Amino acid sequence: MATWTLRCSACDYLAAGDAPAGVCPSCGQPLLVDYPPVASHTLGARWDLWRYAAALPLAQGESPVSLGEGLTPLTESPALARQVGVGRLWIKDEGRNPIGSFKARGMSAAVTRARALGARGVVVPTAGNAGAAVAAYAAAAGLPARVYAPRTTPPVILGIVRALNADLHLVDGHIGDAGREARAFAAESGWTDLSTLREPYRVEGMKTMGYELVEQLGGRLPTALVYPTGGGEGTIGIWKAFGELRAWGWLPPDAQFPRMIVAQAAGCAPIARAWAAGHDRAEPWADPVTYASGLRVPGPLGDRLLLRVLRASAGDAVAIDDGVMRGATAALAAVTGIDAAPEGGCALAAVDALVRRGRLGTSDEVVVFNTGSGASYRDERGA
Repeated sequence: MATWTLRCSACDYLAAGDAPAGVCPSCGQPLLVDYPPVASHTLGARWDLWRYAAALPLAQGESPVSLGEGLTPLTESPALARQVGVGRLWIKDEGRNPIGSFKARGMSAAVTRARALGARGVVVPTAGNAGAAVAAYAAAAGLPARVYAPRTTPPVILGIVRALNADLHLVDGHIGDAGREARAFAAESGWTDLSTLREPYRVEGMKTMGYELVEQLGGRLPTALVYPTGGGEGTIGIWKAFGELRAWGWLPPDAQFPRMIVAQAAGCAPIARAWAAGHDRAEPWADPVTYASGLRVPGPLGDRLLLRVLRASAGDAVAIDDGVMRGATAALAAVTGIDAAPEGGCALAAVDALVRRGRLGTSDEVVVFNTGSGASYRDERGA
């Protein structure tokens, strides 16, 4: 029996947590998970994200589908802080997850729920890493998986999907085109669609980045958090985590949340464009072009949630040119020894851009998320 409930992020729809769920049947917006209060002493002894099982969608007696995801390093870099002009700077290295990206977190939670609810199989569209993650976790769960990916997806990632025996279908176009094919297949086959924010549980795995950050910083929070954003589940999940931690007393009631900063590629920046225009939703990007495939998401379903997070946190959204992104990715690796994906370089470049605009400075303590391993892009970036 599930102890959680589902609520719509945009209307007053509510549902029990013990039935299969997609988007809100009333308005089509993402569903989010609500829990009764969770005491901090319920932290588990596991050394993965399921350490937070009491605050995750795991029913009594269930076992998670886990490959050891989570509890990734948080590395402070005084040299990078001086280079970009902030007081302190940490890198949260999500490239250390199974399959080399933060997507492992969300798929661990989503596949756990799909298996518990009797899924026949799972399907996902991907710009890259989500496909590799669903292939891995479906294999671990004993479920068949189908992945729809643009032909422009980095070949290393496509190789991982194939190696893990998922049914890979290459699509002409971008992830939006892949998403249409994935949804059509899910409707036809009855398989569970694990697309970003089209089910409520990937965000739950993602939110554990926020839980970990609070633990790793000894119960305090940075003044700013920079997340490279495509579909948005990471940013949304971390913000959800901070709210839960304060509501449940894990953080003090007057805890000041960090400014949430979205970093996007200039060739696909629907959230940054909407933020600059003061809109509460984003128009799809007509021609998404960037070598950072994880940022090549032209029409994120979570646009309203993302923009709401930015407003609530007095945050920001920045679009970074691919050339600048390449330079920042190389600098991040050279200074810290972290083999960053271009998405991580995008986040670091956003810090530099905001310092130059006077929106961040030497009084700020900043956490930058590197969401994947540079190894996945080796064929893409060449040097």
